Amino acid sequence: MERIQAADYHDIAKPGDPRLSPDGERVAFVRTVPDGDEEYESTVYVVPADGSDDARRLTLEEGNDAEPRFSPDGDRLAFTSTRGKEDDTQQLWLLPLAGGEAEQVTDVVGGVSNVEWSPDGSRIAFTQSVTDDDRDADRDLEVPDEYESEEPDPRVIDRTVYRSAEHYFDGKRSQVYVLDVDDGDVTRVTDGDHDHMSPTWGDESTLYFAADKVGDDPDDDLRYDIVAYDTDTGEAEDVHRSSGWGAALAAAGDRIAYLYTAEEQASIQPTELHVYDRETGETYDVTETLDRTLGFEAHPQWGPDGETLYFTTPDRGATALWSAPGDASEPPAKEYRGGEISGGHVGESAAVLAKSEWDHPGDVFVLTGEDAVGDEEQRLTELNADYLDDVEVREPEALHFESDQGDVDGWVLTPPGFDEDGDEQYPLAVEVHGGPHAMWTTSGTMWHEFQTLAARGYVVFWSNPRGSTGYGEQFMQAIERDWGDVTLTDVQAGAETVAARDYVDESNVFLTGGSFGGFMTSWTVGQTDYYRAAVSQRGVYDFTGFYGSTDSAYKLVEGDYDTTPWEEPEFLWEQSPVAHADGVTTPTLVIHSDQDYRTPANTAELFHRILRKQGVDTRMVRYPREGHELSRSGEPAHIVDRIERIVRWFDGYSEYHDAERALDRPENDGLSAGDDEDGEESDADGNGDDAGGDRSGDE
Repeated sequence: MERIQAADYHDIAKPGDPRLSPDGERVAFVRTVPDGDEEYESTVYVVPADGSDDARRLTLEEGNDAEPRFSPDGDRLAFTSTRGKEDDTQQLWLLPLAGGEAEQVTDVVGGVSNVEWSPDGSRIAFTQSVTDDDRDADRDLEVPDEYESEEPDPRVIDRTVYRSAEHYFDGKRSQVYVLDVDDGDVTRVTDGDHDHMSPTWGDESTLYFAADKVGDDPDDDLRYDIVAYDTDTGEAEDVHRSSGWGAALAAAGDRIAYLYTAEEQASIQPTELHVYDRETGETYDVTETLDRTLGFEAHPQWGPDGETLYFTTPDRGATALWSAPGDASEPPAKEYRGGEISGGHVGESAAVLAKSEWDHPGDVFVLTGEDAVGDEEQRLTELNADYLDDVEVREPEALHFESDQGDVDGWVLTPPGFDEDGDEQYPLAVEVHGGPHAMWTTSGTMWHEFQTLAARGYVVFWSNPRGSTGYGEQFMQAIERDWGDVTLTDVQAGAETVAARDYVDESNVFLTGGSFGGFMTSWTVGQTDYYRAAVSQRGVYDFTGFYGSTDSAYKLVEGDYDTTPWEEPEFLWEQSPVAHADGVTTPTLVIHSDQDYRTPANTAELFHRILRKQGVDTRMVRYPREGHELSRSGEPAHIVDRIERIVRWFDGYSEYHDAERALDRPENDGLSAGDDEDGEESDADGNGDDAGGDRSGDE
């Protein structure tokens, strides 16, 4: 068997957004795979729900497709695609499933997302992001052939939050529209200088959506209104108010399910599922008895009976699928738990899931039985069968350990050829997750990185320290006003527990993490010299600089720390890694993205400069065109390069790898991006040695 490499990322396909047809006979989903160094290919596939045949491609390999949605009668499939669009805006397409070509049915300036069929199949609601000028010129209804968009020069900022992810808003607001399927006309439903989200149909003529228009400054207010729009009369009515990080509505007649997060210190509050009944005026807390926060991977949905809600939560290192009556008359019931679920859909006779597990990076599964979510699970796809047949995938060991604060869950992954009874020792790589209120599993987006590090000869350890979701409200809130030391207590306890094993060399322990994990990496090296080298990725290094430059994530400071920079400047400074950077001795690589507007690069630059002023081995690597999602959805070549640079940095300080420090090697030596002195492609293992660099590894 071959060993997994960073460059294998180019070969890994992942499923997303599975949808069961109304008759329950087939499942549509999006298959995404890297296409070259900079792009991905995303196409719609369909597979029989009974597993009687392989999945087949339904749409052309042109552009990127998303959001496959069966019409209520199952005759057509709506999806969005960038096909034929030079500016990569998603447009709405309809594909007749009895045969025929897909037809583009919108050409709007802001792109199409959040696609929802009306119950009678006559209309499709969607959102797009447009400017006032776009609406005034009706470009949000149809784009003139000669139109070319231009970026503002200069940008004039009149908002508290004016950018997110890797994009500036540039005056755009998310608005709701309705397409008449028969005549192709697009109707503008919303207007105004605020965002509208999550359109969902209550019945054939009632469309609900969320409007972010509450307060003197909606950017600074987590409250939003739920609006009912009558498509026959064109009248809109505010029917309810909620608060939270993002609206995810699901309607059944007069009952509207929605996510709710309490406003006070919202970032450390659980997200709950509520239902508002327009007819009775009652509000129900569906998850009141459930000590879990809702997951955002699969939005809540009403089941086919119109009475039961389905939703997911993180749950002790896995994803759980729950059901609950919409009137909260019974507590939620756990219907399923396993792997990391990235999407799901419940139909009349079955439920379909897109999920990854320790032994594969993602496939589509179906749950059948007597109820809509049965206990019989069947795997419908094997998207990476050929690849997985050729590489050695290691199974993580679940580890439950004690810190001074109590129980913690973690996992240990050993290298190929590992013999627990042997005498060989290995270096240890410790990974810390982001969030901070997130949860790791044995799979998900980190599957490839963990397996690559193990294949490079490292024992890999990761955990869910305090602050993580999936373990209850008290566990999540344990890091209030102290991200650093509370988390470090748990992470360090786990690292030392693993390092104490005979096969781990405690003098060769390495550390990395991204986002909050980057914060923790930089915080840790400022508190201890336990780690031989570290890689800090897209972190928060200075809370005041972060507060002023991030997008809506400044609410993490107000929520988790219950303060602001002008109220407690000295306290926030002491809680920042840069305040302790003058004591760092650990060689530390700093990785960041140029267009990361969640954790902007200014605080990383400060941390890196302090390390240089202190004479610490350090380097900063910056990725152009990338935002905060680099490790999950960045350009394929950048994702590969990032993993290779982590390995190369560790190898340079490891006693188990015959490699020079990265600082002593040519800039791209040992990376997929580099060439050797003879102009041939270099050994892209990031190592440069024979023992670790042989891909064939051990049988």
